[in-house]
Amino acid sequence: MRELSTTEDATKGSEGSEPDADVIVVGAGPTGSMLAAELRLAGVRPLVLERQPEHRDTPKANGLGGQILQLLRYRGLLDRFEAAATGPSHPAPQYPFGGVHLDFSGLPDPPLRGLTLPQAKLERLLAERAGELGAEIRRGHELVELSQDDATVTAHVRGPDGPYRVTARYLVGCDGPYSAVRDMAGLAFPGATYPEINRLAQVTLPDTVTRLDNGDLEVPELGRIPAGFTRTEHGVFGIGPLDPEVMLVLTTEDGPTDGYDDDPAITLSEFQDSVRRILGANLPVKELLRLSRYRFQARQVERYRDGRILVAGDAAHLFPSTGVGLNASMLDAVNLAWKLAADIEGWAPTALLDTYHDERHFAGARTLLQTQAQMALRREQDAAAQALRDVFQELLTDEQPLRRLGALIAGTDIRYPMPNADHHVSIGAFAPDLTLRTDRGATSVARLVHAARPLLLVLADRPELHEIARDWRHRIDIQTAGTDDRPADALLIRPDAHIAWAATIDEPADTSAHTLRESLSCWFGAPRKATAPV
Repeated sequence: MRELSTTEDATKGSEGSEPDADVIVVGAGPTGSMLAAELRLAGVRPLVLERQPEHRDTPKANGLGGQILQLLRYRGLLDRFEAAATGPSHPAPQYPFGGVHLDFSGLPDPPLRGLTLPQAKLERLLAERAGELGAEIRRGHELVELSQDDATVTAHVRGPDGPYRVTARYLVGCDGPYSAVRDMAGLAFPGATYPEINRLAQVTLPDTVTRLDNGDLEVPELGRIPAGFTRTEHGVFGIGPLDPEVMLVLTTEDGPTDGYDDDPAITLSEFQDSVRRILGANLPVKELLRLSRYRFQARQVERYRDGRILVAGDAAHLFPSTGVGLNASMLDAVNLAWKLAADIEGWAPTALLDTYHDERHFAGARTLLQTQAQMALRREQDAAAQALRDVFQELLTDEQPLRRLGALIAGTDIRYPMPNADHHVSIGAFAPDLTLRTDRGATSVARLVHAARPLLLVLADRPELHEIARDWRHRIDIQTAGTDDRPADALLIRPDAHIAWAATIDEPADTSAHTLRESLSCWFGAPRKATAPV
C-alpha cells in the first residue's frame, strides 16, 4: 500500500496524477478520528487535517452513551476506553429528558448505558487508535479552499510551513458546527437557534452545603434545593451528581440570539450572576472543575453528500439537547467508512455511497425528533407547560414507554430503510451480540466483527447458503455457528454491524437463496466464482 505524500510532495501534485490520499478528513475530533480508524480497517489511506496545532483540553462532553458503546465493543475497543474512564460502562439509572427525569432504576436491563469519559480523553484515544492503524493526522493544518471534479477533490491548505494543496478521491468534513467544508460545498444547514443561554459547571461544594441522601442540597441563604430542575420566573436551575464529590450545576435563561458557545470565555462571576438571577442568592463553590456556555440549535444538512464531498458529525447535524451528539456523530463515521472504501477499491455496487445519506439522514432525523421534543417540554414555564411535564412524567412510570424512550435516546431503535426490509424484522437493525458455538469453540458476534469485515453468519443447517456465499468469499467472512433461541437461520452483517439480510427460521431454500444472492450483490458487488469449496 502506497504511503501518504509528505507536505512537500503534496505541493507538486498535478491534474491526472495519482491522488495524495484516498480520503481527506477535515477535523481530528471524535468523528474525524473515528472515521480515519475505520477507513484504515477497510484498507484505504486517510489524511486528517486539523487546524488546531495541539489537542485541546477545553471541557466539552462528559462521556459517551448509547449505541456507540456497543459498536466500540464490537471493535474490541471498549475495554481500552473503560480503562481511561472513571469506571466501566454502566446502565444509566436516570436520564434527564426535557425537564423531567427518566427513571430506569427499577428495570433489570436499562435501555440506556453510559461511560464517563471527558471528551479531551476520548479524542486522544481515538487519535491514538487511528495513528496505530496507520492514519496520518496533520495538526496545525487548516483548509482554506476546496474544489472537486469527476475524479478527485483538491484541498488548499495553510500549514505551519506555508500553503500547499493535496488531492484525494473524496473529502469528508468532520469539522464541527461551523464547518468550513459545509460552507465551501454550499450545503444548506436549515434549522433553528434557540434563545436559551445554558451555563454549565462541574464543581465540588464546601462543607457549608449539605448533600442529602435523596440528592437535594441544603444551601445557606437558599435553603433546600431539590435534585433535578428548579424553575423560577427567571429561568431553570439544575443540579445532579457526577460522582460522590463532583456536582453538575446548570442554569438556563433566555438571552439574545447572537453569539454562541464560549466566546468570550465564561467566568465564574458570570455563572454566579446567573444563579443569583434565577434563585435569588449565590451557590457556594469550593472548587471549579469545568465551566462552559452554550446555546442549543436544531439543524440538519439537506444532503450529506455533494459529489466527492461529504459531511459527518456536527458538520451534518446539531441537536437541542446534550448527551446524544457524540453517539450520532461517531456512528456517522462507522456507516460511511466501509462505503467509501468500497468505492475507492472499485467494487462498490451502484448507489452504495448514496446510502450513507439515506441512512444517516434518517438516523439524524430520529435524533432531532426526540431532542426537539425535549426542547418543547422544557421551554415554557407556565402552568399548562408544567401540567404537560407532570403528565409526561406519570406516563413514564410504565415500563413500555420508558423502554421505548430510552431506546430512542440511545439510538438502539434505529432500523435503516433497506431493500426487502419486510422480509425479516432484523433487516436494517444493529446485529445482536449472540453467544455462539463453533467447531473452534465458543465465540460471539462481537468477536467476529472486530476487523470490520462483512459477515455471513449461518445459524442452521443451510448448505445452499454456503453455496451461494462462496462466490463472495473474497469480500465477506462466512461462519457457521449454533446459538440458543436463534433469531434467524442466517444473518448477513455489514461492516457497520447492521443486518443487511436475514433468512427466516425454516425458510424454503429457493426463497432464501434468491434473497441472499440479491442482498450480496446489492451491498458487496458482483460475485467471483469460487474455485474451491468453502
